[in-house]
Amino acid sequence: MAGDSSFDVVSKYDAQELENAVNMTSKEIRNRYDFKGTDASIKHSGDVIELEASGEERVKAVLDVLQTMLVRRKIDLKALKPGDPRLSGKIWKLTATMQQGISGDDARKIAKLIRDEGPKGVRTQVQGDELRVFSKKRDDLQACQRLIQAADYDFAVQFANYR
Repeated sequence: MAGDSSFDVVSKYDAQELENAVNMTSKEIRNRYDFKGTDASIKHSGDVIELEASGEERVKAVLDVLQTMLVRRKIDLKALKPGDPRLSGKIWKLTATMQQGISGDDARKIAKLIRDEGPKGVRTQVQGDELRVFSKKRDDLQACQRLIQAADYDFAVQFANYR
C-alpha cells in the first residue's frame, strides 16, 4: 500500500459559507420590495433551514433566493433537500435540510461505477460517510474522478485528500 496513491470521494459543504448564504438571504428578503408585508423570514440551525412567509408563492420565492445565494457561495444545490410548503396557522412554512456525507448505498453506487467502467487496478473502500479510491497510477485516479463527475448523482460529490 505504500506505493499506492489515493483520494476520498466526499459530500460536504462549508458550514461558514452556509451561514453566509442564509445571512445574505435574510438581508435580501428584508430589503426587496416584493417581500414587503409578507412576513418572510429564514432561520438556520445545524443542518435545518426554516423558511416562512405569508403565502405559498412567497415561501417558494424565499427558497429561490436561498438557492441563488448558495450558488454564489459555491455550495452545490444537490446538498439542499427542500421539503414541501405547508400551512401553519396563517403562515406558510418550508423546511429544507442540508445533506452532508455519502450514505452506504450511494458509496456502493460509486464503487460499482468505478469497478464496471473505471480503469483496471483501481480499488475502493467505504470509510464511514466517504469513499476512498486507491490505485498505483495517478492517471487512473484522475480518470476515476472524471468518471464520477460525468455520472449525474442526486447528491453533491467532491474530492479530498488526493495523495
